Formats: sequence, C-alpha cells, structure tokens
Amino acid sequence: MNPRPAGEAGAAAVRIRLVGAALLAALLAGIAIEPRWAQPLQSAWFDTLQSLQPRQVAAYPVTVVEIDQKSLAALGQWPWPRTVLARLLREIDRAQPAAIGINILMPEADALSPERLLAATPIADEAVAAALKALPSNDALLAEAIAATRGVLAVAGAPAPTGIRLRAAPVMVRADGDAATLPVARYAGAVASIDELNRAAAGWGLISVDASGGIVRRVPLVASIDGTLVPTLALELLRVSAGANALRLSASGDAVDAVAIGSLSFPTEADGSLRPYFSGHAPERFVSALDVLQGQADPSLFERQLVLIGLTGIGLHEYLDTPLGERMSGVEIQAQLLENLIDGSWLRRPDRAAAAEALVVLLLGGLLLWATPRTRPEVAAALLLGCLLLLLGASVLLFQTRRLLLDAATPSVGLMLLFGVLLTLTLAEANRQRRLLERTVQKQREQAARVAGELEAAQRIQNSTLPRRDLLAGDARIDLAALLTPAREVGGDLYDYFRLDGRRLFFLIGDVAGKGLSASIFMAVSKALYKSVTLRTLLADACDLPDLGRVMNVADAEVSRDNGEMLFVTAFAAVLDLDSGELAYCNAGHDNPYRLQPERKELLRIGDGDGPPLSTVPGFPYEGARLTLVPGELLCLITDGVTEALNTAGALYGAPRVERVLLGLGADAGAADVVAALQADVLAFVGGADVADDLTILVLRWLGPQPVR
Repeated sequence: MNPRPAGEAGAAAVRIRLVGAALLAALLAGIAIEPRWAQPLQSAWFDTLQSLQPRQVAAYPVTVVEIDQKSLAALGQWPWPRTVLARLLREIDRAQPAAIGINILMPEADALSPERLLAATPIADEAVAAALKALPSNDALLAEAIAATRGVLAVAGAPAPTGIRLRAAPVMVRADGDAATLPVARYAGAVASIDELNRAAAGWGLISVDASGGIVRRVPLVASIDGTLVPTLALELLRVSAGANALRLSASGDAVDAVAIGSLSFPTEADGSLRPYFSGHAPERFVSALDVLQGQADPSLFERQLVLIGLTGIGLHEYLDTPLGERMSGVEIQAQLLENLIDGSWLRRPDRAAAAEALVVLLLGGLLLWATPRTRPEVAAALLLGCLLLLLGASVLLFQTRRLLLDAATPSVGLMLLFGVLLTLTLAEANRQRRLLERTVQKQREQAARVAGELEAAQRIQNSTLPRRDLLAGDARIDLAALLTPAREVGGDLYDYFRLDGRRLFFLIGDVAGKGLSASIFMAVSKALYKSVTLRTLLADACDLPDLGRVMNVADAEVSRDNGEMLFVTAFAAVLDLDSGELAYCNAGHDNPYRLQPERKELLRIGDGDGPPLSTVPGFPYEGARLTLVPGELLCLITDGVTEALNTAGALYGAPRVERVLLGLGADAGAADVVAALQADVLAFVGGADVADDLTILVLRWLGPQPVR
C-alpha cells in the first residue's frame, strides 16, 4: 500500500472533523440559549406532543354556564338586561357552588336599565314615569346578586392607559431582587366592568392570555397592569373558593418561581406563566344558560363546583387556537386552566431543559462526528436515523410519563444539519480521491475502448458477410427472409443463401458452440469453408440436385482441420430446385426445420438426412436426403436461441410455442411476416431477462414453378 494516499486520507478526515466540531459548537450554543428563531419549531413539537396524547379527563370539577346560541334564540340577542344575568347567578347559587366566575366584561352601564330607558324616551304619564324612577337599576340588581353569590369578575389588559379604577386581590411578593422588574406580562391599562359591579365582587381575575403565533400555549398566572399584579381569572376563582385573602408570589433573581394560595403552590415559568395541558372539547363541561334559567339543569352540575359563566354564541366571543388544533372560547380555556390547577396536570418545561438538550446534542453529534467520515454513507445515515429516533422517543416518553416538555425538534434539525455538512465534506473528499485515481482508470478505459472498437468492427464484418436482401428480388418462385440477432456484440450463429444457377438455390443455417468473439470467428471461418466447399462441389453438377451428404463430408473435413480449440458447429444445408420444388438436404446435428403446407392444419418436420455436428465425429459418413415441396409450402429453420430462450422465471420458450406461432399465422403470411411474428413472440416471452443465446431464423416459402421476372 502506498503510505502517501493513506496519510492524505487521514489528514482529510481530520479537516472534516474540525469543520464538524466548529459547527457542533455553534449548534450547542444556539440550543443552550434558545434563540427566538428556534421557538416556532420548538412550539410546533410541543403542540405535536399534545396532539398525540391530549389530556384525559376523568371528572369535571369546573362547570361552564354558556350563553350559547340556544339561549340567544330564546331570550334575545346579547346584551341581555343585567337582571337576567342576576337571575342566572342566583339560580346557580341555589346549588351552593364553590365559587362563580363571570368571564364577561361589562365596561358600560346597562342600556336597558329603567332610568336609562326613561332618560332616552320621555314619558308623558307622570305615574308611569314615577314608577320607573322608583325601580332599582339593572346594574344595582346585578351588583346585589354578585355580592350575594361572591362572584368573581373579569379584567382584561390593555396596551394603553384606560383610566379605569383597577380592583385586584393583594399579591404578596417574596423576591431577592426588585419585584418591579420581574418579567411578568405587562399591560399599561385595564378593561373592566363598571365600578358599581366591581365593588360588589369578591375577586377580580385577568382573562388576557398569551396567544403567540396565534395559539394559546401559555397562560400568565399573574400579570402587571399599570404596576399592579393581577392574578388570572382561574387562579382568582381558586382563591375565592379557598377563602384566602391574598396570593403569594415567590421569585429568585429576575425569574418567578411559583404562585401560591394558602397551602397550594403552583410552579411557573420565569415570566409567571403556566403551560396548560389541553384536553379536547368536552360537551360534559358545559350547560346552557337557558336550561339554568328554566330550571332544567341538574343541580349536581353546580354543587361544590367551580362555575364559569361565559359567552359562546356565534359572534359574541373570539375563539382562540389551541395546540390540539381545536378552536376554543376564552371561557373554556379558563376552565381547562382551572382543571390543570386542581389536578396538577399542567405541563412543565424544566429550568435546565435547554442545557440537557445541548448535552444530548453534544453526545449524539460527537458520535456522528466520529462515525460519518469513516463509514459508508448508508451506515452513517442509519446511525443518524437511530439518533433521531432516540431523541424523539425520549421526548415522547417523558411527556407521557412525567408531562415534561423536552425539545426534540430543534436538536434533530441540528443533528441533520451536522450530518449533512459532514456527509457533503466526506463525499467531496471521496470525489477528490477518485480524481487522483483517474490516470490509472483512464488507461483501463482506453484499453476497454479499444476492445469495444474491435468488437464493433467484428460486428460490422459479421453483418457484411450475410447475404444481400435483394439477392432474390424479382423471383416469383421463392419468398425468403432471415434474421440474426447475436446475444452479445457478435455471435456464433450463421445463415447463408445464394444461387448456384437460375434453377438451384442453396441455403444454410448453423450454430457454433459458444458465444461472443471466439464463436463469431469460428462461425466466419466455418461459413467461408462451407461456402467454398459448396461452390467447388456443386457448381460442377449443373442442372442436377446434388447429394448434400457428400458436401457435408467435405465440409466436416475442412472445419475439423486445424481446430485446436475443439469447437464444433451444427448445420442444416439444402439445395432447392425452384422449378420443381425438389429439395436436397443434409442435417449435421441442427434442429430439424418445420414444414407448413397450405392445405394442412398441422406442422411437419424434416426428420431424415441427420448426422452429428461438424468436427465432433471424425470421418462420419453423412448422407443426404430429398423431398418435394408443394406450391405454397413454407420451411422455417431456427437455431436453439429460439427454443432455449429463458424468461425471468427461468422457463424455456420451447418447441410447442414455436408451433403455436406458426400455426397461428394466416395462409397468406409472407416469409418476413413469419420471421417478425416469431421474433416478437420470443421477445415478449423473455421480457426483461438477459438474452442467453444468439437468435437466428430463416424462413422460405416455395411459391411454385412461376417464370422469373
């Protein structure tokens, strides 16, 4: 072995690994800091995990009273008079729920309240006007109901100051840094219900959610509105139901650790948000407001339950996308968050998840870095596939068993990028090494080209020795066609025909043992010798049909002379008297020709005048034979390349199939038609299999003693 190429290959592998190591370091840094550009991919993977296994709900601790399409159809369009909402609260409160949350903003006074109707429409009847003035306002009645039922009202964040007086339960902060700089969601202003209603409420909860990318993946448990910390509606509902006076927030440095109510503590993300684990939309969670007002709702749906009142009717509320691919109303999202808080089923993204993912990429990337330059591409690709399956499988398993969110998508893309670069560099190096070997290979190609050129020349020479197609043109006594298709560039089959004189036609078909160049050379020699013997022997016998056995004996002696390779050839030779149809022939080990007479429905075969192949039995006395053709009779001569053709299943074409083709032709089929039909059937039978032997067909039909044109 030349040590220099090995040294160059080793240096190339080092260069590839250095580039790969630099790329791997960049990937590790990107995964560890979780850049913004990678977050959509990470979020899509987390959504996929939830879609594969949504949260299964065994019991529903939260009941949603929905102002749905059925309620609107029966009670009129929204907004309803707030007396109806007050009645709804009192009907729910009859079943003694744990707490009632109203997920509806009422920032203006009720336009249907009696005093507002009186102001908008002056009434002439003083008694009626006085009666209307004496009635309490709708907002006052709703405020009484809220106070009586200890209802919790909704607050929404606004991007600009609104001047609304904000009410919120106190949040006690325990932090080792500045609480004002905690990275919680922040709003400049608030949108809330009118102060008359707010004063009566037992709690106030935020209904704004984080819908980054248009999908609700995280919900802030606390947010800052103009510097005041406000809990989310679900969390505030839990506080009111627990009878706690305040919430507690703990933080370490600049990150929120948890939010607590009494003995309940809820770990959060650094920004104080929580990742809900969504279940699919469940009708069991909902009851129509109309059914409650009409007393048709089951009281057990509210007893000791957390109840949320919200809008779900068409056009009344904006529906939000969830990781499951389902759109849900805001009240249903709050209900699912409540269920998560109660049963502890929310999803967790560990603080050190990014570091763990970077470590996994370091290990798997290092394995690819070691293996890719030194193994075959398919082996390296299989290793990459195994790494990806390990990543994805571990992520799915941790999600299913621990509800932990570990990103498998970003590391997978990073590993594929690393593998792609390594593979590209490895293939480029392989191409460079291949070019270094081109000089040696070029010599081999030149040698192969010379051989191919010689074979092509041999093929041209072989084709040039075949008789011309126009040799019998204009002779109405005979119709003759032939075909020779070698299995390789050149072959060992042969055929020939030529006139001895105006009456006699000599024709020959043969097959040399073997294929390829050696067989073609022996074929050319045998054909030349046979033709020479025929002309010397038969031209002296003008106007007579000779004894073809005598010709075969002389040809056998000529072919056997100087045959050191012990090659042999089968041959069928014949002379046809074109005037009388008399045929003299001799067969040296060749397939017997087929005879098809126009008035008969069966095939005949020439079966006499036989002997062994030429150059196999020294001095064998060949004897010729004779027969007389009838006008229109057809002779078909073939080599064993026809009958021994193999298909893809290894089956032989066989003589019976030849007979079916010949018998299936019409009585007026010409010699060329017979050749074409037989060739087409053989090719259809062989299909895509390699051609095993040369294929030669010679067909002639004696048409009768007609004058020559």
